[in-house]
Amino acid sequence: MIEFRNVSASYDGELAVLNDVSFTVNDGDFVAFVGTNGAGKSTTMRLANGLLKPTAGQVLVDGVPTGELKTSELARKIGFLFQNPDRQICCNTVRDELLFGFRALGEDGPEAASRVDAIIERFGFDADAEPFLLNRGTRQLLALASIIVLAPPTIILDEPTTGLDYRECEKVMAVVRELNERGTTVVMVCHDMEVVGDFAQRVIAMTAGRVVADGPTFDVLRDGAVLKEAHILPPQIAEISMILGRTLPACPAPVAQANTVEEMVEAIEGRTE
Repeated sequence: MIEFRNVSASYDGELAVLNDVSFTVNDGDFVAFVGTNGAGKSTTMRLANGLLKPTAGQVLVDGVPTGELKTSELARKIGFLFQNPDRQICCNTVRDELLFGFRALGEDGPEAASRVDAIIERFGFDADAEPFLLNRGTRQLLALASIIVLAPPTIILDEPTTGLDYRECEKVMAVVRELNERGTTVVMVCHDMEVVGDFAQRVIAMTAGRVVADGPTFDVLRDGAVLKEAHILPPQIAEISMILGRTLPACPAPVAQANTVEEMVEAIEGRTE
């Protein structure tokens, strides 16, 4: 569990980037943080995994303030995927990259090797390939795999689909969804509202270092006041359902509240029967 209690934060004593932010991410959640650049999302993620410390308030991981946890303890609890995999990859082969986390934690042994072999097989990697010669999507998948292999109970993803084409995006997010279904807590910063709508169970919207909404994904993404304040656009399915709700007075709630194309088709068919 990650808990923010009235957290404020700034860089080098400058103006506050976060202002009195409070929320709780429970075990097993899949939460997306949304908002424009500068809203405070990435700062929030760096506070959550201990890369930054709050200037006021507390950030707790499993009830313990991050300031009281060693870097190695936080690394075992929370895996962090950077937006650009090239900032994360640092080894000369895929196998070494997947072993890097174990070596950093002093756990480079037979069990680590076995887990790396399993990940290589699962993702179809070439163990001897040079990571920086892989395409962008495969590098992102390798960066994600280097976190997964350590099996942290929580993963934080900072824009995991940036720079990926549709097929690469689906491949990465399918892995993330599977992890969540198996119990891993997922916290994701994402500008792509289609990805947010398809995968996140809960949305926290931010603007100017404040939380302006926190709730089920489509409750937040259909709230016109929140969309305006956070300067975000809803996913297409939510926008279409809201338009139907406004333009068709007889439109029943199931149509106006459809969260997928399938739900909308079912609702429309039900309306015409």
